[in-house]
Amino acid sequence: MLSKAVVKYIKSLQVKKYRNQHQAFVVEGAKSVLELVQSDFALQHLFVTEDFLREHTALLAKGLKYDVVTEEELVKAGTFSSNNAALAVANMRQLPPLQISPSELVIALDDIRDPGNLGTIIRIADWYGIKHVVCSENCADFYNPKVISSTMGSFTRIRVYYLDLPGWLQQHTGKYKIYGAALNGENLHRMQLKPEGIVVLGNEANGIRPEVAQQVNQLIKIPAFGGAESLNVATATAIIIDNFRRNS
Repeated sequence: MLSKAVVKYIKSLQVKKYRNQHQAFVVEGAKSVLELVQSDFALQHLFVTEDFLREHTALLAKGLKYDVVTEEELVKAGTFSSNNAALAVANMRQLPPLQISPSELVIALDDIRDPGNLGTIIRIADWYGIKHVVCSENCADFYNPKVISSTMGSFTRIRVYYLDLPGWLQQHTGKYKIYGAALNGENLHRMQLKPEGIVVLGNEANGIRPEVAQQVNQLIKIPAFGGAESLNVATATAIIIDNFRRNS
């Protein structure tokens, strides 16, 4: 049974201030929790239902400490409207200093505010074999429950860094090709792209900030064939990265 104190603690981790204070975050649902327990994240708490336990007995038998609870308790403690599987609290991961290579393809995000968009972009990065995502300091929080949920477990494999994005890009302008997604960019379909460099995508409403755009040395765009004004930033990320990977 989940105690009131534990429920209160889990609920507090929905707020960034308390996530940072406790250096902990919440993971919900079967897929994400399974990815978590097989990753290098350290667990604080693991709560599972009887159904989840029966289905994953072999995995949970590997020295993991867990408590069996009801679906109603998981729903009460977490953010999901239904959860018949599992909920975990894990420690935030301490990342080493960011180091990228000239042959690497990196996604950089400027002021992406929607947690669902950030989570989906992390999942896209995982699909295309991208290991690093660089975020401006005002992007949505990586450990936001909606971000974690939207990654569908990819949060365990992608390293996400929050940096002064204009300053970081400026350090790499001479060594890396820096692409920026913009409506006035060059048509992606007419370019010969290699899967290397830094691809910058901007805010959902306003695009890339001027101070970030100053560090970009190649503007690119997805050609439009219909009447839509714009694309969702996560959708645009997938299309752009696919073009970089197409000939690799």
